Amino acid sequence: MRIKALVLIIAIVGTLALSAVPGWAQGPRDVTEATEATPTAEPQQPAAAPVTDTAALEKARKAAQNPIASMISVPFQENWNFGIGSADRVQNVFNIQPVIPLSLGANWNVIARFVTPIVYQPYAVPQASGAPIQTGAYGLADMQPQFYFSPKAHHTITWGAGPIFLVPTGTPYHYLSQGKFGIGPTFVALAQPHFGTIGVLVNNIWSVAGHQDRPDVNQFFLQPFLNYNLKKAWYLSFQTTGITANWEKPTDRWVVPIGGGPGRVWKFGHQAVNVQTFFFGNVVHPKGASSWSFRMAFTLLFPKPK
Repeated sequence: MRIKALVLIIAIVGTLALSAVPGWAQGPRDVTEATEATPTAEPQQPAAAPVTDTAALEKARKAAQNPIASMISVPFQENWNFGIGSADRVQNVFNIQPVIPLSLGANWNVIARFVTPIVYQPYAVPQASGAPIQTGAYGLADMQPQFYFSPKAHHTITWGAGPIFLVPTGTPYHYLSQGKFGIGPTFVALAQPHFGTIGVLVNNIWSVAGHQDRPDVNQFFLQPFLNYNLKKAWYLSFQTTGITANWEKPTDRWVVPIGGGPGRVWKFGHQAVNVQTFFFGNVVHPKGASSWSFRMAFTLLFPKPK
């Protein structure tokens, strides 16, 4: 009897000890729950979510790097242009640039892009004696609506072409507007190989109407861009704020900025956003113009409505 009791006690203690080991305690119970109650099996599948999120971020990053993607986007772009004038002033340009794709039948899209700048423009007021007074003007500058007609079927190269307009909306007029209505062609082409995006945007605007007391407008814009994709939706961007030329000026007509910076596409809930920072150095610029710039951009990304 004592031997049987001792064996029984040892069996009970052994069972309790094994039940405290995670592999033994949970193994049989997991099998029972997985086969008998389907809701308990669902928490074992969270690995699918990161894959979906990664694919969604990659798709958003690819669209964010395409100026004529079939996706609504609303960029907010803050620019600080340093070293203006003899007093080393800072110009501030805040651009709101909504991009809206519209379908034109089965084969074409038209992508509308509205560049709306809000500008602080520093200037000096000469005095009869002594140093000039440093002040500035703040307000809406001239808008530049752009429309790109792009085929829906793309292969290696994605492209779009159409008109660009210069609308004299600047107020105060004397400091923030060219005072001319202008029009010209604009063109963008890009490729998106496995490493990122490479492309170029180019346009030229000629004035066709406006105030006679203002000089004619004949301005050129060229923006090559290169994005190199990194892990976790990061990328490096190498580009310019835009190589520009004022063909109306006999000299000092070119501005050539070179620079770049990092960017990343984030997702907050269901909202995808593209965040970028850039530094640019103006290797060629007119005397008294900005010598370097810093840019921060925040872009809301929306899927195209069906």
